[in-house]
Amino acid sequence: MKYLLSPSLLLAGLLGGVPAHAALERAAFVSLGASVMRVEAPRPRGGFSLGSGVAVGADKVVTNCHVTRDAREVHVVRHGVRWPAQSQASDLSRDLCLLDVPGLQAPVVPLGRSASLAIGQPVTALGYTGGIGIQSSSGEVVDLHRHDGARVIQSTNWFSSGASGGGLFDDDGRLVGILTFRLRGGEAHYFAAPAEWVSQMLAESRSGSFRKVMPLDSQPLPYWQARASAQPHFLRAAVLVRDARWGELETLASEWSRNDPDDAEPWYLLGAALDRLDRPGEARRALECALRLEPAHAQARTRLTELAARDFATTGAARDGASPCPAARP
Repeated sequence: MKYLLSPSLLLAGLLGGVPAHAALERAAFVSLGASVMRVEAPRPRGGFSLGSGVAVGADKVVTNCHVTRDAREVHVVRHGVRWPAQSQASDLSRDLCLLDVPGLQAPVVPLGRSASLAIGQPVTALGYTGGIGIQSSSGEVVDLHRHDGARVIQSTNWFSSGASGGGLFDDDGRLVGILTFRLRGGEAHYFAAPAEWVSQMLAESRSGSFRKVMPLDSQPLPYWQARASAQPHFLRAAVLVRDARWGELETLASEWSRNDPDDAEPWYLLGAALDRLDRPGEARRALECALRLEPAHAQARTRLTELAARDFATTGAARDGASPCPAARP
């Protein structure tokens, strides 16, 4: 990325990418552009690792550790001016680094919670994607995956290199996630770290967790960069869905539902796999379990409705569900 957009072009670019919900919402998203900035981290062997960052506290910018991991110095670029990060706090397993940038004085974004989101809810991503300045991408929540005490957000907001560390915002302009990674080969495989993790980092940083900027430890790897067998169930499942490996998805979702019977996601994925494997009775039971645990699960309700319609078209009647779900844990 070799230049920044002028304020007028920045305004036009942001307005062009924000959904037309209301004028106030458009203005809110434009104002958030002042709080999202470029992050530059020189590599030891030359070149730069480029990413994005979001102002989440007084002179505090959150980004992804995979952007700053190898750097001995990090700069934040705002309005064409480079500001050096004096120190950083890191949470390597979650891939979040918090930069201390004295004198930055960027407007701080309001923090939301991924737990407040619903599947299908509109969200907007802001980051320095594609190397042509700040970009916005409108999309919606595809799924909310339980992981490490919060919900990792999967959405349709397109982003690529340079946007890592950018912000995912709800329609009230609250930061609900940090753009982190994507799986290749699908339109809905974009993932953001939950804002709850950012809030936790801010709280912990007050106890003196900042260290001089320098290359970070090689371990642990972020959860999404770990070897496949060590990745969270939801990531392993996403690859199987993408590649239409329904038998393997059935095995994974069955194991997952046994280990965590009060999570609706494995039950939904089990139902989806069984439906694809032409086992409608078992699929219906799994989908009913998902809805019992999470009545607002739109995907499970839609697939269950489709199953019922197929049953009616074939037999003239909808079939009853099979055995009851395991009891959810209190």
